Amino acid sequence: MLMDRKSLFLKTYANLPRGSREEIVAVVEGEPYTWQSAKLEVEQDTPIGTKILEVLVALKILHERTTEKPN
Repeated sequence: MLMDRKSLFLKTYANLPRGSREEIVAVVEGEPYTWQSAKLEVEQDTPIGTKILEVLVALKILHERTTEKPN
């Protein structure tokens, strides 16, 4: 089962040091987004939030992986 991108983002965000949350993590449509502003967009399921998740996967900041352990 794949962990959805939103859950993966929120798990990653929760594990960030507080100081890192103010760093720019993505630029979407020419606008920079910090981890904090990205979290707001992702939590509200906005179109920008979806684009931020796509950027983070493309940059391999978020790694889509299965949550099941291999046999």
